[in-house]
Amino acid sequence: MNRLLVSIALTIILLATEVLAQTPPGGPSAGQAPQPPSSYYPAPPPLQAPTVEQGVPTTGLSSPLPAARKVERTEIGAETEAQLFIDARKIVWGRYAKLKGAKPGGVTVTRQGNLWTIKGRIDSVAPGTEGDWASIDGVVERISAGVVQIRGEVAFRVAKVEKGTPCKVVGTLTFRRAGKSQVWRLAEGDNPCDGTREAFDLVYEKPIEKKPVPTQPKRG
Repeated sequence: MNRLLVSIALTIILLATEVLAQTPPGGPSAGQAPQPPSSYYPAPPPLQAPTVEQGVPTTGLSSPLPAARKVERTEIGAETEAQLFIDARKIVWGRYAKLKGAKPGGVTVTRQGNLWTIKGRIDSVAPGTEGDWASIDGVVERISAGVVQIRGEVAFRVAKVEKGTPCKVVGTLTFRRAGKSQVWRLAEGDNPCDGTREAFDLVYEKPIEKKPVPTQPKRG
């Protein structure tokens, strides 16, 4: 019993000593109110955690060009340009054009009455780029001097971009040619996925003229 009383007395003495040590001489300074206790430090927690935006799906990637509209007739503003463009036969893809072993792709311009259409594709065959390709599919809206406008899409498939998902430029596409050049280059040729200037070209190829074989005289 005596030991218990001694233990309680020592505890009371220790508590009193701590209180005296924490209290400044003379008590709180005049005019200074004690700081009210706060249950939150430094600020109360938010009502809900910040929301995290989901990534945009990579399917059907397109540039922000106007929605497609139907083209029923190709407007010919320059007959000379039209005669050149009907013989566009090749596609050259600038991303891989300078690599050893690169080859051009093929494109076909077709006249269907008053409407011209175009379709083509280039498959990269340079070492290390196999499986990458670019394509064009659309109708020709207008042909003027040095300019061909096509309504459709150009797609670029590059393995290291968007994990190989084709990235598309869609809408009114403008191909320009300068001077005596035989190449029409896509003005909207920036890849919408990584910003690379693709340098997508349609190339005129002069048709081979077949000379008539002279008739051999009959031998008697």
